[in-house]
Amino acid sequence: MSLLLLYLTSWEEEGLPEGFKRSWKGYPFEVLDALSADDLIRGGHRSKSVYLTENGVNEAKQLIKKYLNDDQYIDR
Repeated sequence: MSLLLLYLTSWEEEGLPEGFKRSWKGYPFEVLDALSADDLIRGGHRSKSVYLTENGVNEAKQLIKKYLNDDQYIDR
């Protein structure tokens, strides 16, 4: 669910490839480390935000379909 929340609170930032989303790291480090190990997010330990990889965005969209059943969030 943390990946879903990261996606829903994300934004696109200049300087990253199109479609990559950045989000604040307001989650336990264990959760962020697990998402990073699965290559769903990336970001330095000193930064205050992470970005969702292409795999992370795709997985988040699947979570939206599964839990929210609402397409309005998919193309944000």
